[in-house]
Amino acid sequence: MKHLHTAIRRHVTTALLIVTMPFGAAAADDGRVDALFAELQEAEGREATRLARQIRAEWSKSGSAAMDLLLGRGKDAIEANEVDKAIEHLTALVDHAPDFAEGWAARGLAFYRQGEYMLALADLERALALEPRHFGALQGVGAVMQQLDRPRLAWRAYEEVLALYPENAQVQDAMEPLEPEVLGREL
Repeated sequence: MKHLHTAIRRHVTTALLIVTMPFGAAAADDGRVDALFAELQEAEGREATRLARQIRAEWSKSGSAAMDLLLGRGKDAIEANEVDKAIEHLTALVDHAPDFAEGWAARGLAFYRQGEYMLALADLERALALEPRHFGALQGVGAVMQQLDRPRLAWRAYEEVLALYPENAQVQDAMEPLEPEVLGREL
């Protein structure tokens, strides 16, 4: 059990340190994603949702039709709850395109759905190393920490998501039950 706690702490510390790196350390960005993030900071409601969807669409472009196909098949399999099949597709993707953050983030989600939390954390950490602003990967780290009963670490990951995507309602909802334990109860 102590080994598990050490591994969890190492993965989360690495993931959260990656997020605080200067954005220039990430893979080359054509500026479009930067502009979308700038807009996302000020956007509300449907506009924020639209911008987040556009950012995800940009992240889903690998530059290779074959890799995009593997990503699509992997995500479709996740949606169909065919997790083993998703992991097969996404493993092929990360094997062939190891610098494609979205592949690692998607496989992290598949491992999460499979209940393989340490594998999920490793993939999410890799995604964040490649794209420190990947709010989906950060949200995944928070969800894994909740499953591992690490509310403070989940809270930290969720705070990072909201720093990037302030209107993320899923994260706001996920933080609500953590608040009493993390921030304390009012007397």
